[in-house]
Amino acid sequence: MRLLDQQKIKYALFEYHYDPDNLELKKPVHDNGGEVPLIYKTLVAKGDKTGIVVAVIARDAKLHFKRLAKASGNKKITLIAVKELQTTTGYIRGGCSPIGMKKPFPVFIDANATREEIIYVNAGLRGLLIGVEPNDLQRMVNGVFEELIEA
Repeated sequence: MRLLDQQKIKYALFEYHYDPDNLELKKPVHDNGGEVPLIYKTLVAKGDKTGIVVAVIARDAKLHFKRLAKASGNKKITLIAVKELQTTTGYIRGGCSPIGMKKPFPVFIDANATREEIIYVNAGLRGLLIGVEPNDLQRMVNGVFEELIEA
């Protein structure tokens, strides 16, 4: 949030109860009388040529590995192991954000995000999301919009 404040980017916060045994948000959101926001997950992968790359896709979507590989200049892409996530990004599973990682990795945001007014990404902690305009997120992380999901 400090990084967004420094860039004078508007954002909204969304807090929820994190349950490691049930990552579904519908129940805790419904119990609080709210609606489930449009959540985009942050996936961290490793390319055979470029090393670490980050993909930001809709929570319910599946990453199309070949599309991410091509967009990032790789022939092959694999997700990094969960045990490597914190040492690589500074974030834990369930709280990984494309904003404020340890290093400025290449970030690819699914092009479908450009159709939305606001998307929510993890804010660096489990149970906290940050809502931003897709173009603001793209500028903040120096990202690239690409078609990244399976049809």
